[in-house]
Amino acid sequence: MKKKRYEGALKEMQGFEIYLNINHLKQGNYELKIINKNKVIKRIHFKKNN
Repeated sequence: MKKKRYEGALKEMQGFEIYLNINHLKQGNYELKIINKNKVIKRIHFKKNN
């Protein structure tokens, strides 16, 4: 199965918390990559269950 890649950018923020709502994702395993200056600084794996 081919992996789909979704990207987005955030505007400058006042606070230090980011929430990612996964309600509309299908069941499965996911990987979240946090990037700074085109380098991955944090890689998070999670599993979506219903």
